[in-house]
Amino acid sequence: MTGVPASAAGGHHRPAPAVRTAGLWNIANVLTMVRLLLVPAFVMLLMHGDGYDPAWRSFAWAAFAIAMITDLFDGHLARQYNLVTDFGKIADPIADKAIMGAALVCLSILDDLPWWVTGVILFRELGITLMRFWVIKHGVIPASRGGKLKTLAQGTAVGMYVLMLTGPLASFRWWVMAVAVALTVVTGLDYVRQAVVLRRAGLAEARAVQAEQRARTAAEAHGDAPAGSAGAAGRSGAVADDGNSVR
Repeated sequence: MTGVPASAAGGHHRPAPAVRTAGLWNIANVLTMVRLLLVPAFVMLLMHGDGYDPAWRSFAWAAFAIAMITDLFDGHLARQYNLVTDFGKIADPIADKAIMGAALVCLSILDDLPWWVTGVILFRELGITLMRFWVIKHGVIPASRGGKLKTLAQGTAVGMYVLMLTGPLASFRWWVMAVAVALTVVTGLDYVRQAVVLRRAGLAEARAVQAEQRARTAAEAHGDAPAGSAGAAGRSGAVADDGNSVR
């Protein structure tokens, strides 16, 4: 190597490699589709006959467990290998809530789980979904450790209720569900707090940008040099940094 840039030596620049766009049929989306297909299969297995056949309940538990496991992997694979697609963004949360909601409703229909437990969990999940749309233009609230523990507790508790457990395990699953419900409520309230703070910050930033634009327009109308360019650039950088930290 001579150390001389290719442009100086008369060489040609190599074209930058094209950014690979993830297609619909990637492993992350396939796992999400599998989870969606498992929802009706799980319901049929759980409700087969009178809904109290231990063998069919075991099959239903297996379907539920597979759905929970795919939930752990599809999001990780999508981020790790740049497989994020618009379909995945929409279908993944739908699949998560569909399998959990179906399990809760079916268990309540079978009188294995009180309806108030199902109501609390479904109300929280639906409310947080609507809250995401409320603040999505201001940023994304990352999944917290409490939220991950909530998902783990819900999956464990519901899985234990799907199985026909007796004796001490039947009593223990009640306590696991109690922990899941507590985490559901606490993390839901914390998410609401973060969403309100994020939205207020976004609205304040938007008002500051609008005020600066009006000031700049007024200055230009009077023939003055546009002031505050450096400040605007500084604030834009701060917003970008804050956005990255939020995401």
